[in-house]
Amino acid sequence: MSLSVIIPASNEAAYIDACLTALLASSGLAEMQVVVVANGCRDDTVARAQAHATGFAGRGWTLRVLDLDGIGKPAALDAGDRAAVYASRVYLDADVVISPALLSQLAEVLDVPQARYASGTPRVTARSRVTRAYARFWVRLPFVAQGVPGFGLYAVNGAGRARWDLFPRVISDDTYVRIQFTPDERVKVAAPYDWPMAEGLRNLVRVRRRQDQGVAELAMLEPVLMANEGKASPSKAWLIARLLRDPLAFVTYAAVTLLVRLGWGAQEGWVRGR
Repeated sequence: MSLSVIIPASNEAAYIDACLTALLASSGLAEMQVVVVANGCRDDTVARAQAHATGFAGRGWTLRVLDLDGIGKPAALDAGDRAAVYASRVYLDADVVISPALLSQLAEVLDVPQARYASGTPRVTARSRVTRAYARFWVRLPFVAQGVPGFGLYAVNGAGRARWDLFPRVISDDTYVRIQFTPDERVKVAAPYDWPMAEGLRNLVRVRRRQDQGVAELAMLEPVLMANEGKASPSKAWLIARLLRDPLAFVTYAAVTLLVRLGWGAQEGWVRGR
């Protein structure tokens, strides 16, 4: 089993070591290529990533670091694709930490002739009280708990990657890729990965607004494909049950939603959550 792992990275010095160390601890994978696409980094992301090359070589795997000007995430993903040598691809955010079994499980479900999209089981990490409360509600949303959202990490096989050419210059690359596949073509494997949620009320609002803008943009650009999204709104009964079980989480999530709709701290386009 073989995979190319593409990591777009913009000023990720605080996270890239943990990301690459976790990849290096992967088990059950014969061949792996990792491509770190440093996208206009002004910190030491490049040097930190390059320092892991010997460890990957020791396992018979390869690590390539591309040091590029600030070209934006979609163009960085395209650069990673051009450098990739294996048909099955994992697109990984630099602040994500995977579990050892995840890549082999992804490679196994991608090893089919038909188009396939896959991700792991996300474990949301949060430090601040407001983010922990928001996360408790968010991870129980049906789309997150029962679907294959692929935030922070998604993977496709060769037949799946053939469904689009270059990454479009859109806000939400993960949503764009996900809607190339019907719900029946998407698979969540059991192995987990850690994904850090935006910390604090202001950052939660910024990221939620970015997510909403990304969905609205794709609804305009790709209305037919958006039918594949498969997101159903929670029922009133479900919402009441969540309110009774965890009032703080419910109120926090509702507050973020309301602040986004009211335009608090408004911004346009892609923004970071930290």
